[in-house]
Amino acid sequence: MTSPLRLPAFRLLFLGRTVSAVGDAVVPTALALAVLRATGSTAALAVVLGCAMLPRLLLLPLGGVVADRFDARRVALVTDLVRCAAQLVVGAELLGGAPALAHLAAASALGGAASAFAMPTASPLVAGTVDAAGRQRANALMGVTANASRLAGPGLAGLLIWTVGPGWAFVIDAATFAVSAAALSLIRVRHVPVPRRSLRADLTLGWREVRSRDWYWSSLLAHGVWNGAAAVLLTIGPVVAVQRLGGEGVWVLLQQVGAVGMLAGSLLAARLRPRRPVLLGNLALAAYAAPLLLLAGAAPAPLVVAAYCLALTALGFLNPVWETVVQGQFPPAVLARVTSYDWLMSLGAMPLGYALAPLAARAWGPPVPLAVAGALVLVACAGTALVPGVRRIGWPAPAPVTSPTRAPAAR
Repeated sequence: MTSPLRLPAFRLLFLGRTVSAVGDAVVPTALALAVLRATGSTAALAVVLGCAMLPRLLLLPLGGVVADRFDARRVALVTDLVRCAAQLVVGAELLGGAPALAHLAAASALGGAASAFAMPTASPLVAGTVDAAGRQRANALMGVTANASRLAGPGLAGLLIWTVGPGWAFVIDAATFAVSAAALSLIRVRHVPVPRRSLRADLTLGWREVRSRDWYWSSLLAHGVWNGAAAVLLTIGPVVAVQRLGGEGVWVLLQQVGAVGMLAGSLLAARLRPRRPVLLGNLALAAYAAPLLLLAGAAPAPLVVAAYCLALTALGFLNPVWETVVQGQFPPAVLARVTSYDWLMSLGAMPLGYALAPLAARAWGPPVPLAVAGALVLVACAGTALVPGVRRIGWPAPAPVTSPTRAPAAR
């Protein structure tokens, strides 16, 4: 099978997304340390993070409509430029030496709003540059890039912070968005025109497409439960690791092996082609119950770490496989809208987990929310096997098309 990197359009898309992923992987660590250095307040950090998350959640369905109505390439290009400007503002504030919380929050809100329009374009960009036969490898390559960046991001962020300061991390991230925008300006992406309708009609049509496929909406529910449980683990897990498993080093190791597992899963997704990809992917996701239940029981640290690595390997495998199936099973004209509902379900479940986990831990102790989250993941993900569509759905039939090439200079 020909590598999708041989296609000029995908090669440029991959280059831009790779550079941008590296920059984005640096920012979470840099942002947390920068805000804490400037304010000394975790509440200030929560405000900045909330200002990014809220507009993202509110605008995701609208982002899906815009990406379907207009050329996904243009939408992605504009959002890259907006996020470039937002990161430059944060970088300039930090480099100035006296960052204002209001300015950081406003820039985060702008970046969060832009990401709500950018995220639904990811799947149409791959589907519009690679034919059906090559999409599994293309999605796996995107996953490898994203997960390798997550693996290297914290270390690179630390290097930048301790050498040139956190402000330069944001300047570099802004530059990566500029590179991504430049790459997008040079490619052409297939786009299926969408009839003009009202915003409400477009949103309703997208939801109707989701609701009409039992394998899709049932999987979205399971994936939402998984993300809510992940928030529980990320909230309570550090406390258990420090107090009962051996200290902070255990938690750092857990996160590091999780990133390695994600990368390994992406590499597996490029090679394995199971007959029932959604069924296998959802059953694999149920493995996330293991680290949750082991943490609840304060199992030995090596066992918890190994279980977490396996669970994140399953996630790394599922993501490219899921994208490939979705790209082949939905009409191109609604692809951005249905993926926006996917993102909304996944991201919306995480704040719920963040909010409920500390309350439950204070009321009943950390083991209870961890055990409940583990049981819910097991039931929700493994339970999708009872849905007829999940058991039936396979890979989309190959339908080779002419690959797009570099756009004319006039575009």
